[in-house]
Amino acid sequence: MSSSVKLLDPAFQGAGQKPGIEIWRIENFQPVPLPMSNYGEFYMGDSYIVLQTTPGKGGSNLYDIHFWIGKDTSQDEALAAAIKTVELDAVLGGRAVQHRELQGHESDKFLSYFKPCIIPLEGGIASGFKKPEEEEFETRLYVCRGKRVVKLKQVPFARSSLNHDDVFILDTRNKIYQFNGVNSNIQERAKALEVVQFLKEKYHDGTCSVAIVEDGELYTRSNSGEFWVLLGGFAPLNKKATAEDDVIPETTSTKLYSITDGEMKPVEGELSKGLLGNNKCYLLDCGAEVFVWVGRATQVEDRKAASRVAEDFVTGENRAKIARITRVIQGYENNSFKSKFDSWPEGSTAPGGEEIKGKGKGKVAAFLKQQGVGVKGTIKSVQVVEEVPALLEDGGKMEVWYINDGAKLPLPEADFGKFYSGDCYIVLYSYHSGERKEDYFLCCWIGKDSIEEDQKTAYQLATKISNSYKGRPVQGRVFEGKEPPQFITLFQPMVVLKGGLSAGYKKSIADKGLTDETNKADRVALFRISGTSTHNNKVLQVDAVATSLNSAECFLLKSGSSIYLWHGNQRTRKQEQLAAKVAAFLEPGVSLKRAREGKESNAFWLALGGKKSYTSEIESSETIRDPHLFTFSLNKKGLYVEEVYNFSQDDLLTEDILILDTRAEVFVWVGQCVDVKEKENVFKIGQEYIDRASSLYGLSPKVPLYKVTEGNEPCFFTTFFSWDPNRATVHGNSYQKKLALLFGPSQVEEMEAMLPKQEKTTGNQGAPTQRASALAALTSAFNKSPSKSPPPEKSTANQGGPTQRASALAALTNAFKSATRKSSTLERTPSNQSGSTQRAAALAALAASFNPSAETKTSAPKPVRSNPGGSQRAAAIAALSAVLTAEKKKQSPDVSPSISTSSTPAVTSPPTADADSSEVNPSEADDSVGVAKTNKEDLSEANPSGADGSQEVAKTNKED
Repeated sequence: MSSSVKLLDPAFQGAGQKPGIEIWRIENFQPVPLPMSNYGEFYMGDSYIVLQTTPGKGGSNLYDIHFWIGKDTSQDEALAAAIKTVELDAVLGGRAVQHRELQGHESDKFLSYFKPCIIPLEGGIASGFKKPEEEEFETRLYVCRGKRVVKLKQVPFARSSLNHDDVFILDTRNKIYQFNGVNSNIQERAKALEVVQFLKEKYHDGTCSVAIVEDGELYTRSNSGEFWVLLGGFAPLNKKATAEDDVIPETTSTKLYSITDGEMKPVEGELSKGLLGNNKCYLLDCGAEVFVWVGRATQVEDRKAASRVAEDFVTGENRAKIARITRVIQGYENNSFKSKFDSWPEGSTAPGGEEIKGKGKGKVAAFLKQQGVGVKGTIKSVQVVEEVPALLEDGGKMEVWYINDGAKLPLPEADFGKFYSGDCYIVLYSYHSGERKEDYFLCCWIGKDSIEEDQKTAYQLATKISNSYKGRPVQGRVFEGKEPPQFITLFQPMVVLKGGLSAGYKKSIADKGLTDETNKADRVALFRISGTSTHNNKVLQVDAVATSLNSAECFLLKSGSSIYLWHGNQRTRKQEQLAAKVAAFLEPGVSLKRAREGKESNAFWLALGGKKSYTSEIESSETIRDPHLFTFSLNKKGLYVEEVYNFSQDDLLTEDILILDTRAEVFVWVGQCVDVKEKENVFKIGQEYIDRASSLYGLSPKVPLYKVTEGNEPCFFTTFFSWDPNRATVHGNSYQKKLALLFGPSQVEEMEAMLPKQEKTTGNQGAPTQRASALAALTSAFNKSPSKSPPPEKSTANQGGPTQRASALAALTNAFKSATRKSSTLERTPSNQSGSTQRAAALAALAASFNPSAETKTSAPKPVRSNPGGSQRAAAIAALSAVLTAEKKKQSPDVSPSISTSSTPAVTSPPTADADSSEVNPSEADDSVGVAKTNKEDLSEANPSGADGSQEVAKTNKED
């Protein structure tokens, strides 16, 4: 390692100086900086080094180094990337977290750097690969997976690559198509739209057209027809095949191994921080990810051996191509590593600890200097200055209640701002936020000495208030001593008094034999004035003794009818002004006696019980906010969270509940489409997270907790995002929102128009698959009829057969479209004709097309079971009849438009029909129900069993 450090690559000079991403590609085994215009493009035959620099606590930087290995890269090139990663880490002080990223199995953190996605490209530069020449535009088909970070994979440009479970993107020269599998996740569809927009801007200069094709969309729609023509025509899709990239390691229990002399030994006992010794290296096996933990007292050879052991381990476990390897240094463990432990007590090894940072940085600098490498300027810290937090608009309406005997009692306006430690309060603040309608801030304040019964009552009554406003208020829970700026600012001044007014508190004090310290006129009281501005000014009653004083602050001493203003020599002018304001608030009209530090009167000291020594240390009130967004799931072990890296407003998906932890407050964000029962558990979820984070990250158990609902986000929440207020007003599910934002509301209406009302609700999940099966059978029957029709259809009387079939398909198309599509030329039925009548008319037309003799007076109906083609068509009608007539029986009440998560049919119509070739004959509607009934009775032997039967017919047609 000494030689590699001594010959430090000049490409790394100045690396890590500024927050952001830096990328190098390995060319001829050397790192070459990649132009920013190429960020996100990764050639499969190459290896890359990606450095992410993030501002940390105290102004220092945190580093993540990822070396990405393409699936076609050579072993030597991959090894060069690993070696150069070690060199880069040395330049940064030896404290970076190192990640090995494999193509197709990249970590969410890595993918989050390149939103909406990375683009894997064929070819490469090194190891025998040549960079592809600029060629004529190549049509590409991609499969797109992921709800928040996208894994985009190029698949063969063939119909066989499609399936019903994924979202696909077909990128052609003049148009980009998004194909939504019928069973695809609605959030993946939304994310794929971002990729479509990205491809449009990057490779088409923003000029190409975009088309959405729904799995099962009728072939007569132009976009659908174009899409299937490009893929060689329609055919039933195959089931999803599992590729190598799709393999995910099985979830296994986390196992810890110590590494000594290149050998692994299991470590017994419950997984805890205490098992890790600073003179050893350890391997933590988590299945899909393997961590190598390096103690700060280990030797260089031990660290190199540990890396080799990790490589051999994943190879021996047959996980070499799918498992990620992450190396962390003691004292700089990331949250992902710490979350694997039951607890991670804060101590000298915690990330951001100045003691370790100083020692680690000094040791590495000394080592590099010894090797002849200068490190001056390679590590630079930037001081962080806390900005004034976002505050609520003033001028609103305030209501305050305190809890007593299981009820909330209104507090007189003159007492707004007085809080007793033994009581609980409910605060409701109504205000106008910009041009939005009225907003609400609803908060419970919990005194440190309040009883549990009053606390529960406060939560319950606050929830009732929230429900009375239809859940719109931002609902919070604040503990004494942890009041956030938004709360403090509402009360100028805010004074916390000893004692309490609640009957429950007084009974509790009496039962414990304690003295009630509730402030009274005849008692001596001492108040400390803290803070320097409106968002942190707070007054706290402290013990009335001289030791409570502090030279850096101001105090008010109330003794009998006198009030003294004592100001320390280090106090600020603002504190002195606030103290005078508080005195007028507590004792209106009383004259103020000033007592400067060092010139106090005997009466002043007498009131405090005598003069004694006190401190002059300035307490730091600085709050460093370090926001992290998490998704969560509940399992047998409790709450499991996953971080959303480099989060943005787009990650707030309307179907989800997310947790935003700023280290100074915790928000639980609730989307509009979340189930009602889940909404009821928001505070329980938030508390479970706080309990977990307290043991792992040292989060305060008393941190403020808020519930925020979508569309009602307050300024002190949106400040952690690049917030676009227009996005918050768009309604619908994730997919509809993204459609409206990227392509306008008209695109959403067009999508809605494609689906019957039953299919727009989440309560009829079986309809899409059932309808798809019926259409499959119908497609097969139509394709067979021209070549295998019985002799009677060749007669003069049946010359209209093809036209009838085209008309039937047009009727079916119209039936499947929404009645709201006024622009459709097919929809010319009277305005009072219902959707079920339309579908019945379609059945009637289909019956006529398959059995034209039924409409001819000169010939009698002939049995259909005597010829195979007739049986196929009969089965198709029966299956379709079962589907469409079932919808009539399952009519649901009108609901707001929404596309189901598994919403669309799975098979299309044949390419021979023309939707505009004919119109539905209105006279057919009268007899449609009867025709459908006759078909069902006469064709019972053709397996009229709905979807199952139609699938069998489609299968038979394929074999024929």
